[in-house]
Amino acid sequence: MIVQAQVSKVRELCDAARAAGKRVGLVPTMGYLHSGHISLVRRAVRAADFTVVSIFVNPTQFGPGEDLERYPVDLDGDLAKCREAGADLVFTPTPATMYPNGFQTYVKVESLSLPMCGRSRPIHFRGVATVVTKLFNIVGPCVALFGQKDYQQLQVIRRMVVDLQQPVEVVGHPTVREPDGLAMSSRNAYLTQEERAAAPCLNRALGALEAEAQERGSLPAHEAVALVRGIIEAAPGTRVDYVEARDAETLEPAEVVGGGRAVVAVAVHLGKTRLIDNRVI
Repeated sequence: MIVQAQVSKVRELCDAARAAGKRVGLVPTMGYLHSGHISLVRRAVRAADFTVVSIFVNPTQFGPGEDLERYPVDLDGDLAKCREAGADLVFTPTPATMYPNGFQTYVKVESLSLPMCGRSRPIHFRGVATVVTKLFNIVGPCVALFGQKDYQQLQVIRRMVVDLQQPVEVVGHPTVREPDGLAMSSRNAYLTQEERAAAPCLNRALGALEAEAQERGSLPAHEAVALVRGIIEAAPGTRVDYVEARDAETLEPAEVVGGGRAVVAVAVHLGKTRLIDNRVI
């Protein structure tokens, strides 16, 4: 496995892989890798011949007062995990590399970035779209892997790829969960013991909705939202940012939940930690 921070060297290695007829895969991450990230890397290894993992805590997707300064970092551990998972190249740029002096060009996906997480994190998806575009330009992947836990992010990137005619296959990978159902996230490391005990309420609420929808076939969106919100708010220490039912592709408000056409997404604060989860119903 090669570890490289220089853009020119990464381009050279990826160009050589493509010239040799290899299919290049990319897994963008912000590091502090957990089993969910590693499942993405392993899937990329199966889908491609030359797998690149990027590790970069992207400052442009953090707003004022968010957790950029305390975001967990474990580069040595991350590199060991990437090596074990079969990555061929790990790209570890610095903020100065990705955003040199005078940088002023950003990518913004309009409507899909506005609801849900976009309301409370208004610059977040502009930062995501920009850094992913830059990674696509540097690596030139044939396929890129993203986790479905970040459902809105996945839809933003899919839209961006279509709109900008980027020659990348975007693959969404199912959410990987802890044994008690909590979606794996680097931010889970922030949770206190009490908060961690309450955190599975997100998955429990979405599971209850899924069971209700299966039994009834479908239900009005406002009933679905009320069911999920009620279960989450009954858990100690929770503060709901949003519970929303949206069209699974366009993220426009859904009127009915059921039949695979709607995603119900949640964002919940537990102490200083903001957790997200979702379920396509």
